[in-house]
Amino acid sequence: MLAFKPGNVSVHSAGHGMTADDFLRSAELVAPVIARPSLSVGKRILYSVVVTQREVGCNTNLGILLLCAPLVQAALFPFTGEGLQERLTHVLAALDQEDARLVFQAIRLAAPGGLGESEVHDVASEPTVGLIEAMATAQHRDRIAHQYVRDFEDIFTIGLPCLRSWGSHDGDLEAAIVACYLRFLAAFPDSHVQRKFGVEKAEEVRQAAQRVETEYKACENLAAAALLHDFDKKLKQGGINPGTSADLTVVSLLAYHLENLLSHGAAVVN
Repeated sequence: MLAFKPGNVSVHSAGHGMTADDFLRSAELVAPVIARPSLSVGKRILYSVVVTQREVGCNTNLGILLLCAPLVQAALFPFTGEGLQERLTHVLAALDQEDARLVFQAIRLAAPGGLGESEVHDVASEPTVGLIEAMATAQHRDRIAHQYVRDFEDIFTIGLPCLRSWGSHDGDLEAAIVACYLRFLAAFPDSHVQRKFGVEKAEEVRQAAQRVETEYKACENLAAAALLHDFDKKLKQGGINPGTSADLTVVSLLAYHLENLLSHGAAVVN
């Protein structure tokens, strides 16, 4: 919430009927739930959505939860000498039909915008397959589903390298987060935007993000702030919320911190 992600809600700019407090409150509520050692991936997601809907009353975090839960499970995975990505591969391979049932229930409860219907494995019905197979049918239209099928490749090949590069450059993590968000938004059409506004609009936003990303890299602090505010205003005037790119950024930051903990042999959970 501290980093300025144009088009999304932050302490710098409210929008889409939500404020930064909604997101901060949601994070505070779900942190002890999603990190509970005894839960499965499906339960981490569903229980977190339940508490969010009950206490906040809107969908602030479904995409974040869908992606954070497997990473948390991976950090808790009882293997030593393995990195986060290797642990995650084990976790994803173990997801089953019960996880799918719980995740489908969570998605129905959160009711994300632009969800629509699917001819196969629609979340309005009970799943007949495991979670990975269900995600595979949605990966062409949903970048979050794509992560499940491809071992979170965008997190490990785009998000983490970007955070490491910017973080080592000047130690400014907030700037690194903004750069990471712009990298995701420029790399491929945001699937949340695409579901709500169509392919052409999502591609238009992607191309605009490419230009902003190039300018951001060359900007000094004041110019960068003005650039981000201008892009934010244009997106919100059109009701555009690049939520998938924001979710991928948040989860990349979690992976960044979890990798640091695991690399130093720290206990992720007491």
